[in-house]
Amino acid sequence: MGNCLDSSSKVDNTRHANSASLASNVSNNTTHSTVPSGISSLGSLPTHHRTEGEILSSPNLKAFSFNELKNATKNFRPDTLLGEGDFGCVFKGWIDETTLTASRPGSGIAVAIKNLKPDGFQGRKDWLTEVNNLGQLSHPNLVLLIGYCTEGENRFLVHEFMPRGSLESHLFRRGPQALTWEIRMKVAVGAAKGLTCLHEAKSQVIYGDFRSAKILLDADYNAKLSYIGLANAGPTRDDDTHVATVFMGGQGYAAPEYISTGELTAKSDVYSFGVVLLELISGRRAMDYYSNNGVRCSLVDWAKPYLGNKRKLFSIMDTKLGGQYPQKGAYTVATLALLCLNPEAKVRPKMSAVLVTLEKLESAAKPGTKYTETESL
Repeated sequence: MGNCLDSSSKVDNTRHANSASLASNVSNNTTHSTVPSGISSLGSLPTHHRTEGEILSSPNLKAFSFNELKNATKNFRPDTLLGEGDFGCVFKGWIDETTLTASRPGSGIAVAIKNLKPDGFQGRKDWLTEVNNLGQLSHPNLVLLIGYCTEGENRFLVHEFMPRGSLESHLFRRGPQALTWEIRMKVAVGAAKGLTCLHEAKSQVIYGDFRSAKILLDADYNAKLSYIGLANAGPTRDDDTHVATVFMGGQGYAAPEYISTGELTAKSDVYSFGVVLLELISGRRAMDYYSNNGVRCSLVDWAKPYLGNKRKLFSIMDTKLGGQYPQKGAYTVATLALLCLNPEAKVRPKMSAVLVTLEKLESAAKPGTKYTETESL
């Protein structure tokens, strides 16, 4: 079910072997005197507020110097720039897998180095939140945080590099090859495992900004959730059901209760996951021009009339699939999306239940299968 690993667990997953090995080397190369035998899990996230000093002293993270990051990125040369967003720029760098020191481009392992824009308290707070959360957990479907840099005014995070980029880029940008149905189900399962891990941890974490841009893919299309410091520690008392937050989720992904009250629950993540399911089957963005009146509207509003009708569903399926998808499987995903998108948060399924359904669909999706338009519904 994709549970988070505790500090004594051994990683029994070949997909996670490189990340686990790298994480072990991070512990071995930190300067702290006390290093745990493995990577701490979300299950052991402290429920008390941690000071900045406590967060940055994590034995699971390496404190990089600014010069080390300059060397790893060839002085942040333009050809190492991977992308730029509201949070700042991301560069590709190279480090030695054993010593974690900068290495020549093409040697060692590739890493993603994210530079936070110096935009005041909120940016700093988000940066610390990411260090706090990702610095203490290990799961095959969460991007591994390797270390950070706080030299002077610089604020960097060093993550494992995900060579195939985001799910968003594969779905919506023109490329030589569209994602097959089998890969889409694989990605959905991986993302669901990541969210399930966060929601079912002893100290629950609500992702809060779940969308296709936050789902990164490795070379084998294994999905991992990335952060920009926006994950929230969930309720800490038994009588609490939500957390308040100050950031806005991606437009078109936010649950109705968040829009109306600004409060997040795990079921808010489930709603956002339902939107991503719609993107996966339709190949359409969460917000776009779905009518002729020149007004952008949500994919949810546009697609809902088609989702519960087996005969109409084909008209919103991604044309890039070329009809190569199981109609029964597509209808199951559409039905699951409807459940996730229920306006009433309490009625939505838990991510663990969503995962069970998706795993069945993934196991039924055999690579290389040829589907026909006359397949029985």
